[in-house]
Amino acid sequence: MGPPIIGVSDNIRRIKELVEHVAHTGFNTVIFGESGVGKEVIAQNLYQRSPRVGKPFIKINCAALPEGLLESELFGYERGAFTGAEQKRRGKFQLAHGGVLLLDEIGDMSLVLQAKLLHVLQSGEFAPLGSEKDVKTDTWVLAATNHDLKQDISEGKFREDLYYRLNIIKIYVSPLRERPEDIVPLIEYYLAEYSTQLGGTDIIRPTQAVIEKLTTYHWPGNVRELQNVLKRMLVLGECEKIADELFESTGKQQAMRSAASSENSAGAIHSLLDLNGKELSGNNSFSLKEAKKKAVDKVEKEIISYVLKKTDWNRSKASRILKVSYKTLLNKITELNISPPGHGDFQQ
Repeated sequence: MGPPIIGVSDNIRRIKELVEHVAHTGFNTVIFGESGVGKEVIAQNLYQRSPRVGKPFIKINCAALPEGLLESELFGYERGAFTGAEQKRRGKFQLAHGGVLLLDEIGDMSLVLQAKLLHVLQSGEFAPLGSEKDVKTDTWVLAATNHDLKQDISEGKFREDLYYRLNIIKIYVSPLRERPEDIVPLIEYYLAEYSTQLGGTDIIRPTQAVIEKLTTYHWPGNVRELQNVLKRMLVLGECEKIADELFESTGKQQAMRSAASSENSAGAIHSLLDLNGKELSGNNSFSLKEAKKKAVDKVEKEIISYVLKKTDWNRSKASRILKVSYKTLLNKITELNISPPGHGDFQQ
């Protein structure tokens, strides 16, 4: 069995509820979230609670393979289908028959392969490379991505029809920095797991003071970074030093970002005023009223987006927090073109 879904935040509680409701359906599901948040853990939990448990669970990373190799990995090939194909090989769809296929980093799949994947999802059939005979497959397809697929669609990088075919169920996993209440439960779980792996003896565990310090770190690498830090602590035993190094690194990065921000402030103003790098002059003026509206819209968009994200896009709750009517909030969402990360619009 894979690891359980660890956490007490609203986002994690909602995900656990979705897993329980979705696991028995077999509906195509996309799991959205930054790298390292634990999207594969969610997929494994869906599988473990589904009627397909005990059948194959197969994962393939769509970003790790070039297009030609990914196609042969997914659909398999016949002997002689291409140079080097000395024997017949089954693809992941055949190997996952009756079970689950996780397409990790689906946003990095080429448009050509997206079209072939769409055909499989629509018909339940595909032809291995070099074969004229279709093969039937009964596979529950789960996908995971750190992309904003709606943005990719607008840029012509992802097929809209495939998005809607895959995206029957949407699960969004928040980054760890937005759910600090999950850090301690995660630390406790992984410390227990890694201590067991290392034999449980002569291991220096982080003190409560170190654990409290870790809860204030912003974890840009999310749960994966937390796992790696805990492993280093248990193996090297230099818990306080390792924790301090995290914040030293963060301090340097923040100083660099601050310097870059100062250098770019003039550029930001030029962008806001649509000056496009031109110098101010009598012939290149701007309306202060229009500039004020642009600035207000930008701030409003950021604030509304933040509150919606913290409430898992529960718009009723968000309207109460922002002290505006539900209708006003909906109008603002439309006017400012706000959409949820991964578009996991779960609640009203």
